[in-house]
Amino acid sequence: MTELDAKLEKLKNIIRGYDSLAVAFSGGVDSGLLLFVAHDVLADKCIAITADSELLPRRENDDAAAFCKDRGIRQLVFKANELEDPVFTANPKDRCYHCKKKIFSTMLEIASANAADSLAEGSNTDDSGDYRPGMRAIDELGVISPLRDAGLGKSEIRELSKRYGLPMWDKPSFACLASRIPYGEVISADKLLMVEKSEDYLYRQGFKQYRVRAHGNVARVELLPGDLPRALQIREEIVNALKKAGFCYVTIDLEGYKTGSMNRVLS
Repeated sequence: MTELDAKLEKLKNIIRGYDSLAVAFSGGVDSGLLLFVAHDVLADKCIAITADSELLPRRENDDAAAFCKDRGIRQLVFKANELEDPVFTANPKDRCYHCKKKIFSTMLEIASANAADSLAEGSNTDDSGDYRPGMRAIDELGVISPLRDAGLGKSEIRELSKRYGLPMWDKPSFACLASRIPYGEVISADKLLMVEKSEDYLYRQGFKQYRVRAHGNVARVELLPGDLPRALQIREEIVNALKKAGFCYVTIDLEGYKTGSMNRVLS
């Protein structure tokens, strides 16, 4: 048995410890593998709970719904309404804590109402390296993290997802759209829509990993360093698309894509 197979078996054993389980499912690679394995182990005793959020592109929810439908997994969807919370929209440095606390509290209520023993989410061992106040909310609420407990990291999760033929196995890493707005700058539906339209354009152009950071009316585009030459080739098209989305100025970050780049100001 390989090390990866041993971790997979550990994951299954963790899940077997529950008679029933609800999985917080966003449609991403981490929660996708977790849901797939949980449903494989528990069958109809496993359900998916998805937050319909303004902080995610619409295609993410569509992908999540299609995944569940194709595999006969019962999915429950609720409106997250994060922008109704003035603490969240004020965008403090622990914004993610307040958001996760509200969303997972609602998920726990839904899980309980549907006779699920516990609620599981898709954090993995790689999620401990960056500033993640949302993890505090997860720990406080008693939400379990089977992938992390099984010792699985992102690359291993992708490898297992590819082995199982899951459609999100090579899906780029994604964080909520609020992470594109600097701490302290008020989060609004208009700003989120500007970012979503801009990133949707980059997605349609075939870029795999990207971020459009919204610094007021300035868009700072992060791409993989290897994609920078192509971006410069279509520079005018990128500028026009992002201005159409609502930005006045468009820049390309020469350092390239960096997860959690907005957190640099915290240090």
